[in-house]
Amino acid sequence: MTKVHRIGIIMNGVTGRMGTNQHLLRSIVPIIQQGGVKISDTEYILPEPVLVGRNAARLQQLAERTGIPLAYTTDLDSLLSDPRHSIYFDAQTTGRRAESIRKAVAAGKHIYCEKPVAADTATALSLYELCKNAGVKHGVVQDKLWLPGMLKLKRLMQKGFFGRILSVKGEFGYWVFEGHSIPAQRPSWNYRKEDEGGIILDMLCHWRYVLDHLFGKVKAVSCLGATHIPERIDEQGKPYVCTADDAAYATFELEGGIIAQFNSSWTTRVRRDDLLTIQVDGTHGSAVAGLRECYVQHYGHTPKPVWNPDIEQPVKFFDGWAKVPEQEVFENAFKVQWELFLKHVVINTPFPWDLKEGAKGVQLAEKGMESWAKRCWINIDPL
Repeated sequence: MTKVHRIGIIMNGVTGRMGTNQHLLRSIVPIIQQGGVKISDTEYILPEPVLVGRNAARLQQLAERTGIPLAYTTDLDSLLSDPRHSIYFDAQTTGRRAESIRKAVAAGKHIYCEKPVAADTATALSLYELCKNAGVKHGVVQDKLWLPGMLKLKRLMQKGFFGRILSVKGEFGYWVFEGHSIPAQRPSWNYRKEDEGGIILDMLCHWRYVLDHLFGKVKAVSCLGATHIPERIDEQGKPYVCTADDAAYATFELEGGIIAQFNSSWTTRVRRDDLLTIQVDGTHGSAVAGLRECYVQHYGHTPKPVWNPDIEQPVKFFDGWAKVPEQEVFENAFKVQWELFLKHVVINTPFPWDLKEGAKGVQLAEKGMESWAKRCWINIDPL
């Protein structure tokens, strides 16, 4: 006889781009369509989401778009008081997150939320302490850990491919149109500091968990931010002044002597393999990973170039890299972490990506902004 654990999930803020695409359409809906999260041959977890937001018409359109019957409401308080819903998920803009999480914890809900957890470390830590003291389970989205490219890097490290890792170099970003002639592909709040916008707060939260979990704990940061585009056009077609950073140039010191550098920009044009590439250089070999693919060059296949700018470069550098073959099936990174969190809630499997980990990301972003303001290295103290 099959046992099904039906888990009600309050999904707040999923009418936004990430909430709609990654969390609802590519995670929760596929989990429902596959019959739930498998615990054993006779036991499954079946999520039962309810969409909540401020615009009933948009919620209705989204519910219909899923192709499955979904409830929706603009009344968050009524959902929080309903014992059928045991998980509260938050994908709202950063500034709205803390208040809603506090209400959900007071109602006894388990918490799963997008990052950044909050706009400042003190608030992020207070949410972690709140959840811990209330005895509810909690987690934060750290999706890049389950990207195929990152998993391939992890496998190479597990096999000792790199030898001693020396450095990590990340390039992230693309050109976000200003909106004067071509519509912008990101929301306007991203470029307003008063709305918790800015690429430092957004992306250094990502780089914290990528570095901490793959390469070594972050010990210190040196960061320079910039607002390269001073004016953009908002969703109503009106110009606005950009008050938040749209590019960040950061260097990190990691445990074990590894140096990491990450450029993050919404004002750059891509001439690389992907929107995100991470190069890892080690004593025995190097690798360059994108979102999905990974290329490697072993010590024995490393060319020996000689500097001579007076002749055409004789070495075809791209030819010396081999593509890592597909050795396993990769699912959507957000879906993978959703399944892990659902198992954590139902059968108490480990889930180390909690709100304290989310607070560490906010801490790094905050220290990055401090470094920019003071133009100096800032140590990252343990939380």
